[in-house]
Amino acid sequence: MSLQFYYSPLSCSLATHIVLEHLGADYEAHRLNLRDNDQNKPEYLAINPKGRVPALITDRGILTETPALLLYLAQLYPAAKLAPLDDPFALAQMQSINSWFCSTVHVHHAHGARGRRWSDDLDAQKSMKAKVAQNMTDCATLIEREILRGPWVMGEQFTVADPYLFTMTSWMAGDGVDMSQFPKLSDHHKRMLEIPAVKKIAPLHGI
Repeated sequence: MSLQFYYSPLSCSLATHIVLEHLGADYEAHRLNLRDNDQNKPEYLAINPKGRVPALITDRGILTETPALLLYLAQLYPAAKLAPLDDPFALAQMQSINSWFCSTVHVHHAHGARGRRWSDDLDAQKSMKAKVAQNMTDCATLIEREILRGPWVMGEQFTVADPYLFTMTSWMAGDGVDMSQFPKLSDHHKRMLEIPAVKKIAPLHGI
C-alpha cells in the first residue's frame, strides 16, 4: 500500500511533502484547496476530523500533525539518517525544535490570515495581524542566534527539521520579516532550494 498524503499549497504540509519526495517514498499526493474549504468537506473530515493538513494514510492508520509525520518518516526510513534516532537526547532536541515551529512560529504566522480562529472581534483580528511582523521577526532572531546550529538545523547533518525550517522561512518575507537581517536563515533557505526534492515540490506549494 502506498502512503496517501494530503496537502495544500502555502501550508505547513510542505515540510512533509519534501521529505516524502527526498526519501523516494511510495506515496500519492492529494491536493486540497483551502480557499474552496476542501478541508471541511465530509470526505476529508472522515480522514482528519480536525479539518487541517497534512494528513498521511498508512497501512496502520492515519497520522496528522507535522512533527509526528516527520518523525514517522525518519523512523520508517532509518537508513536515510533524517533524525538522530540512535541518540535520545539529540532526538528530543530535534523534536523540541519541530514542536516549537508547530506551536509558536506557525501560530504567529496564522494570526495574519486566520485570526478568526481565535476571535470573532474584527478589531482583535486586526490587532493580531498587526503583530505578525514583530512576532515572526522575533522568531527569526531566535532561530538565527540559537536554533540554527550550522549549515543545517542540527549542525552538519541534514534532518527532517530542515524542510520544516524551510517552510517557516518561506512565510517570513510575506509576513514582514526583513530577511537581509538574517544571513544564516537566508543561506539555509537558498541551500534548501538546491535540493532536488525541493526543486520538484516547492512549485506545487507556490514557492
